[in-house]
Amino acid sequence: MSNVIQMKMPHNRFEITRADVMAMADYEKIRGEKRKAIIEAKKNRRAPVGPNATFYFESYDTMWLQIHEMLYIEKGGEEQITDELAAFSPLIPKGRDLVATLMFEIDDEALRKRILGTLGGVEQTVSIKFDGYEITAEAEKDVNRTTAGGKTSSVHFLHFHFSDAAAEAFKNTQGDVMLSISHQNYPHMTMLSAETKAVLAGDLA
Repeated sequence: MSNVIQMKMPHNRFEITRADVMAMADYEKIRGEKRKAIIEAKKNRRAPVGPNATFYFESYDTMWLQIHEMLYIEKGGEEQITDELAAFSPLIPKGRDLVATLMFEIDDEALRKRILGTLGGVEQTVSIKFDGYEITAEAEKDVNRTTAGGKTSSVHFLHFHFSDAAAEAFKNTQGDVMLSISHQNYPHMTMLSAETKAVLAGDLA
C-alpha cells in the first residue's frame, strides 16, 4: 500500500486557510520532500543587497511551509494554527503586489547590534525600479520595528504594491530591475537576475 499523502490543492493561492493546513502526522510523512522542493524554489526568490541585507520574496508555498514548520516544531495545536494563519497568510502576494522578508544577517552579535543601531527607519527606504516605475515598499504594521532610539529590527516584512499598468510593465520588461535600499547608512542596490524577475512576474498574476 502506498504511503504517499495526497495533498489537497489550495482553493485560493492568495491566502492560506484552516482547510489548507495538514494534520501533523501527515505532514511529517512528506516534510523532507516538501522542504527540499521549496528550499530549491526559494533560490530564485533570494536577492542579496549590500554586505548584510537579503530579501526573500514570499509566495503561497513559502508561507505554507513556514506555517507547517512552526506547527511541527512548536506543537501548539489548534490555538497555534489560528495564530500562525493570522501571522503568515497576509504575507502571500495577492496578484498585484510582491511581498518580501528583509533580513539583516550578521553573525557577530556585537557587530549586528552596532549596525542595526544606525539603521532606524530602513524599512521606509526600500524600492524596486524598472522601466520608469518606482515601487516603494510598505512595511507590515504589526509592530514598530524601529525603536525610539533609532535601532531597527533584523527582520522586516515588506509589501510592494503595483498598479495594473506597473504590473504589466514588470511582467513584460526586457530591461533591468533594480532593488535598492537608500538609507543614508546603507545605500546599496542590486539588479535582479533574469530568473528572479521571471519568478516575481509570476506573482503578479
